[in-house]
Amino acid sequence: MRRVIIVGAPGSGKSTLARALSGRLGLPVVHLDPLFWEPGWREPADRSAFRRRVAQAIAGEAWITDGNFVTDTFALRLPRADTVVILDRSPWICFARILWRIVFHRRRADLPAGCPDALDGDLIAFVTGFRRESLPRIEAALAAHEGDLAVVRLTSDRAMRAFLATAA
Repeated sequence: MRRVIIVGAPGSGKSTLARALSGRLGLPVVHLDPLFWEPGWREPADRSAFRRRVAQAIAGEAWITDGNFVTDTFALRLPRADTVVILDRSPWICFARILWRIVFHRRRADLPAGCPDALDGDLIAFVTGFRRESLPRIEAALAAHEGDLAVVRLTSDRAMRAFLATAA
């Protein structure tokens, strides 16, 4: 594993897994949220600038990307990736983790400046609709690269720990 994409709903453990995998493999982590969001969770006016920032961030030979942005960046990331990790977690687990980090971790390194953790209607809709809306788009994009990369689906903390234990 040298170029890894980690996707999943907010609160599924993407950033946590990316950091742990980085420590295990010695690969840099590219958090996509800081490359995309403007302060106050505003979308950038120029999405092409976001795609250029992502292309620059993954120009190297080894990296782990943490984040979805399927429509904007999968065409950039998938052809270069060797592994895709899908965190397919229950929305209830995701909400519990989001609430926990809101209460106990007011500022995280993987969040963009001026974008504090908050539970709002957009986030609730994204988490509850992830399996129904985002996962089919992810799987459709992966189908076009079938055989070119390893796809790992993790559904529990135990599965994540086992994956980390065998990651090399």
